[in-house]
Amino acid sequence: MPKYTLSVNNKQLSVEVDADTPLLWVLRDHLNLVGTKYGCGVAQCGACTIHYNGSPVRSCQLPISAVGPGKVVTIEGLSENGDHPLQKAWIEMDVAQCGYCQAGQIMAAAALLKKNPHPSDEEIDTTITNICRCGTNVRIRKAIHLAASKGGKS
Repeated sequence: MPKYTLSVNNKQLSVEVDADTPLLWVLRDHLNLVGTKYGCGVAQCGACTIHYNGSPVRSCQLPISAVGPGKVVTIEGLSENGDHPLQKAWIEMDVAQCGYCQAGQIMAAAALLKKNPHPSDEEIDTTITNICRCGTNVRIRKAIHLAASKGGKS
């Protein structure tokens, strides 16, 4: 099996896996970063969203062989103490119900706020395409606005 060295959450980590192994499974099964979730497996639901070179990516469809020297950030790396403005806003707005999709939602929202610190409702709705089966989309939008009002792109 080929060996890959990855930059994940500002650490250089090595794994030996098949070239077509999705990054999601490398993160979860080989690096024990289980915050990123498996949802649909076809890049539709967004539960597996991570940042790759600063952009939101569905890790279930990104083979390890395509990652290269790029920087990967998972929910564990968004902030050292889990105190990113979005994570605080999620708690304050009581967003999570089952919580399964929340890591992917927060990663997608963090990428949005980095590009657009004050998105409109329409921009949130068109950019955050992650699926929340609990239907907390209104609270997700409110949490994004709350984090934005507190400078949420850190």
